[in-house]
Amino acid sequence: MFTGKVAVVTGSTSGIGLGIAIALARQGADIVLNGFGDAAEIERIRSGLAAECGVRVAHDGADLSRGEAVRDMIAHAVETMGRIDILVNNAGIQHTASIEAFPVDKWDAILALNLSAVFHATAAAVPYMKQQGAGRIINIASVHGLVASVNKSAYVAAKHGVVGFTKATALETAGTGITANAICPGWVRTALVEQQITALAERDGTDQESAARALLAEKQPTLQFVTPDQLGDMVAFLASDAAAQITGTALPVDGGWTAR
Repeated sequence: MFTGKVAVVTGSTSGIGLGIAIALARQGADIVLNGFGDAAEIERIRSGLAAECGVRVAHDGADLSRGEAVRDMIAHAVETMGRIDILVNNAGIQHTASIEAFPVDKWDAILALNLSAVFHATAAAVPYMKQQGAGRIINIASVHGLVASVNKSAYVAAKHGVVGFTKATALETAGTGITANAICPGWVRTALVEQQITALAERDGTDQESAARALLAEKQPTLQFVTPDQLGDMVAFLASDAAAQITGTALPVDGGWTAR
């Protein structure tokens, strides 16, 4: 489906981002991975994905908290891969605290990576996509881009910002062949969520799996985690020709969380 196309996926050396990169590569897209981690493990992922899918796979370790680095990553992707067809803004971090106790440096870091990086990557990619007459921008927001939770003020603010920015992008690119959409996952059992499960288990004196069930029961009616594979398939659909008239949307993938 995506043979000859290039996808840049931020935060893609593990978790949701890696699931998305795998889904796109399996359908023929060349991939630019982005993220931190052990260099040997990242190379194993990169080379393994290239071999499995028969596509070109590169890795760019840009620090997305720096706007200039984000823009350079997009320029470098086009320079080395020849084009950019799909941009998936996925990278994110989390910190929990009450508003009055929220560390200012954590607030700034969350806004920089979860929101400003989306702006910088999009602003850098849109001119190339306009030249090509087509492009797909897919922002991994969160259910917290649609609803709020306590002690997550920075994350909620950033993800609401991503949803609003997605809509603005869709309006500004309407008629150019570019679409912009946001996916809003509920609980996905990533390393980030695993930390919250551990904290819940320690607080309640339960085991990890009991805490995981309690976490789901609080918010997600299906009592099942969303999987990276499911999100990868959703991204692949939004990047396909079938989704050419879907733009400016925020699509919950949340097991019924926002249906309450």
